Amino acid sequence: MSFDEEWSAARATAAANVSMRLNQVPVDPGGGGGGGGLDLNQDHIGAIGSEAYKLHSRLQTDGKHAATSTAEAAGALTKENFASGAALSKASTVWESQVKTLVAACANISNGLNYSLSSHAKDEEQLRADFTTSALNSYLK
Repeated sequence: MSFDEEWSAARATAAANVSMRLNQVPVDPGGGGGGGGLDLNQDHIGAIGSEAYKLHSRLQTDGKHAATSTAEAAGALTKENFASGAALSKASTVWESQVKTLVAACANISNGLNYSLSSHAKDEEQLRADFTTSALNSYLK
């Protein structure tokens, strides 16, 4: 069998086995809202936000604890004409930049989750008010 014949047979087999499959979230039989809707667990979200805030606070201090000694070592090595002095200084600068990036990311996560919880609570309250008012108005007509 030639390559072209094998290739045609492989393409025909693949074309015969093509079917459509939609990705979806399986329905939760435990009553978790069903149907794959958004379920906001405020305790879990709050815990994640709290941990992000703790990490933010620790990174601000712990991420800088070696900055002074590293700068002194880099300066001493550079003064003695060691190339590793400049390399150590560059590594320290990159480290500082990465710590700042992580601190900002943790702050964004913490603040974003706090905003989400607050916004969700306001939305829920507004929906309750709208449904209650709507139900009352229908009875008053």
